[in-house]
Amino acid sequence: MQGVLDIPEELRSLEDIIASGFARVEEVFAKQLVSDLAPVDQMCEHVERYRGKMLRPMLVLLCGVASNTDLTQILSSDDPSQILSEAHITSGAVCEMVHMATLVHDDVLDEAEIRRRGKTINAMKGNETSVILGDYLIASAYELCSSLNSPVPSRIVGKASAVMCTGELLQLHNRNNYELDELTYFEILKRKTAALIGAACELGALSTLGFEQQDHPTVQALLGFGTDLGIAFQIQDDVLDLTGTEATVGKSVGKDLEKGKLTYPIIHHLTNTTDKAHSLALIEAISHGDASGLPELITLVEQTESIQATQDMASSYVQSAKSRLCSIPDGPGRTMLHLIADAVINRSH
Repeated sequence: MQGVLDIPEELRSLEDIIASGFARVEEVFAKQLVSDLAPVDQMCEHVERYRGKMLRPMLVLLCGVASNTDLTQILSSDDPSQILSEAHITSGAVCEMVHMATLVHDDVLDEAEIRRRGKTINAMKGNETSVILGDYLIASAYELCSSLNSPVPSRIVGKASAVMCTGELLQLHNRNNYELDELTYFEILKRKTAALIGAACELGALSTLGFEQQDHPTVQALLGFGTDLGIAFQIQDDVLDLTGTEATVGKSVGKDLEKGKLTYPIIHHLTNTTDKAHSLALIEAISHGDASGLPELITLVEQTESIQATQDMASSYVQSAKSRLCSIPDGPGRTMLHLIADAVINRSH
C-alpha cells in the first residue's frame, strides 16, 4: 500500500511498474468522472481526496503481474511496461470507483464528518447529495467496466457489489444486537469488505490470463487470497476504530459503538469478561450518545486481552492468505503480495 510498504531493493523495478500503473489508473478514474456540470465535477474532485492506500487497484495490478509466468524475464526486458494492459488499468479504476461509492454511502450511514482528514460530503452537502453521489460513482464504474471486451468483469463487479450490499444489510439488521456471535460477525466482514478485495485480485489475474479463465488455479488462489486479506483488513480497521485517534486514522473513530455495531474486540470481551452487565451498560450508553464511558470500556477490553486476540485473529487470516500463494508462479510478484499481506495488519491507519 502506498506509503505503507517498505520495498526491498530487488523489488524496485516491479515497484516502478506498479507506480506507473497507478498513474494510469488515476488518469482513467478522473477521466471517467468528468461531468458537463461544474457542481458534479467539484464533488467528484473532493471525493478523489478519499483515495488513500489504494489497496484494491494495487491488488488488481499486482495480482496481474503475479499471474504472469514470464514476469522475471519481462522485468529484465527493454519494455517491462507491457506487462500491464488496459484491462488491468480499467479494472483497477473500476474497483476503486466502487470502493469510493461505498465510502460515500458509509459516511451517511455512520454520520461521519471526517474522511482523509477532511470533511465528508455528507458533512458538507447533506445526506441526499451524498447518496446520489455514491450512486453516480457506482453507475460510472459499471459504464467503465462495460468498456472491457468481455461481460465477465461486469458480472464479477456486479456480484461483488450485490454481496457487499447484503453484508451492509446484515450489519444494519444486527445494530444494537449485543448477542452478536462471531459467525455472524465474520459473515458481515466476508460480504461487506472481502467481496470487493477478492474481486480485485480475481480481475487482476483474469486481465493477464484471459477473462475466460475463471477456473484457472492461479485465479482461484488469488481470489481466495483477496478474500482472506479482506477479512484481515477489516478486523484491523475494527481495532483502529476502537483504539485509534482521528489524527492517526484520518477519519471519524468510535463510530462502530456509537452506531451499535459490535466488532470482534467487543464480542471477544463480552464472552470473556466476568462483569458482562457493566460492559453492556457502557456499550449501550455509548450507542445512545454518551461516550464518557469509552475510556473505561477500552481498559476493560484490554484487561480481557481482547485487543490482542483480535490482532491474533487478523494475523491468522493473513497467514491463510499467504498460504494460498503457494500455487501461483514463484517470483517477485508473489513476494510483493506477501509484503502487502503483512502490511495490512502492521498499520495504524
